[in-house]
Amino acid sequence: MNSVSQQDEISAKNGMFALLLATLAWFAVLLQCYISLQLATQKGMSIGGGLGIYFSYFTVLTNLLICVSLTFSLAGPSSTLGQWFSRPEVITGIATSIAFVGLSYHFLLRNIWHPQGAQLLADTLLHYVVPALYVLYWWFGFSKAALRWAHPLFWSAYPSVYLVYALIRGSVVGSYPYPFIDAAALGYGRTMLNSFGLLFLFIALGLAFVALGRARQRAHGVTGIQ
Repeated sequence: MNSVSQQDEISAKNGMFALLLATLAWFAVLLQCYISLQLATQKGMSIGGGLGIYFSYFTVLTNLLICVSLTFSLAGPSSTLGQWFSRPEVITGIATSIAFVGLSYHFLLRNIWHPQGAQLLADTLLHYVVPALYVLYWWFGFSKAALRWAHPLFWSAYPSVYLVYALIRGSVVGSYPYPFIDAAALGYGRTMLNSFGLLFLFIALGLAFVALGRARQRAHGVTGIQ
């Protein structure tokens, strides 16, 4: 098999994996949206109020980022956004974010509630299945040659902006999406200490992704899900 046909086969595999992952991710976020709106209605809240709660979670926003990025990469690969979302450093930043979602949920949140039924399905997809599959997508699908040690600092802007958003929203509505940033219960001093600790861990995770990516690039020098 010549190099051109081999590269075409690799691209086809990458595209098929991305399509399946995008489909699963969209199913997960839409299922969670339905559940959130259903719960809001049962509590006498408006649809807007239910959506406000839904979009307050870092988990939901990061899974939506995966949905949007994969959709643009697949449907409009030559568009400005399609090209941007296909950049290895952007994909690695998203991989770091969704891995952070899975790890922080597993170690900090999974024992404080016990979802059942459809909520358990959505919970498992959003926190475990989609994160694991996206990391595989990152690991096998792209060259890591463009990764730099400074990239995690740029990627950390995303959780930093989210924190500001969550704290401002929480101060207005009186509730916070996660207990470790609940300024009403913990006070702003403890909340900021928790936040800086998590941000440090996010950057450390990003550095680990850069190190692993660069090591893989040196060892293999190939791209594509194989």
